[in-house]
Amino acid sequence: MFSLMKMLVFLGLVQLCLGERRLTALVQQPPLVLTYHKGALLQGDLLVNVVWYGHFTAVQRSIVGDFIASLSQKGKEKSPAVSSWWELTEEYSAKAGRPSTTNVLLGKQVVDEKCSLGKSLKRTQIKDLAAKAVAFNGITLVLTSKDVAVEGFCMSSCGLHDSAPLAKGLKEKFAYIWVGNSETQCPGQCAWPFHQPLYGPQTPPLVAPNGDVGVDGMIINIASLLAGTVTNPFGNGYFQGAATAPMEAASACPGMYGKNAYPGYAGDLLVDSASGASYNANGVNGRKYLLPALWNPKTSACSTLV
Repeated sequence: MFSLMKMLVFLGLVQLCLGERRLTALVQQPPLVLTYHKGALLQGDLLVNVVWYGHFTAVQRSIVGDFIASLSQKGKEKSPAVSSWWELTEEYSAKAGRPSTTNVLLGKQVVDEKCSLGKSLKRTQIKDLAAKAVAFNGITLVLTSKDVAVEGFCMSSCGLHDSAPLAKGLKEKFAYIWVGNSETQCPGQCAWPFHQPLYGPQTPPLVAPNGDVGVDGMIINIASLLAGTVTNPFGNGYFQGAATAPMEAASACPGMYGKNAYPGYAGDLLVDSASGASYNANGVNGRKYLLPALWNPKTSACSTLV
């Protein structure tokens, strides 16, 4: 029983500040109802600018780039498709009386391989990095490499989304996301189910669909935080609970990737016959990804692709 409780703690990922992929205390999950707080939602053509902080290989960058490109490639991927997963975020706009498509486009990329701010970052420095690639109508994505330590990383979170003024003195804000590569720091926390969990039954980990435990784990966190950012970009969109510690589109469905999921089991997933990798979504260029369940405003329940 104690091991099961630890596993539930591990899987209890919620989003804070505005949103944060985080491990929280064990509580009984309340009914899944994400309330709309009448604030802005991100819609239309959204640029995602990327800041690569630290060393990433060309292959690692292509895994992330292909994922972002897959989000709005309707009809160009095999089913189940990444774009079908992303379409669910448009239901939030429809429910708010603002029907609109949300097309995600890969914008400019800034490479800071020499780590200009050092390899031990404070949370406030993430905002400074994001400011290097402000997306005026979109999202800035800051990704830190496996040898970069970020305040709170592993101990409390795997990533976050927040916002900051476009310039000093302006009310207008831009949204940004940070996600770290947990390969060498805490894969059991931030790259599960591609690594054995920190707590609970030590069942064999799943094979990562792109052969990179750290980056495939990052994709899960990027996907979760992208959904949270679009549906709650400035802290007054869709969420449940306190605005300072909100439960959002993906964090409302922790540890769920396929049907029949339960604590410690990601669900019934597709398996690639050649590599043995587990996945639930197809992307461009033959990519395969594992994406988190999202809360469905139509059904008030968590939805998965498989």
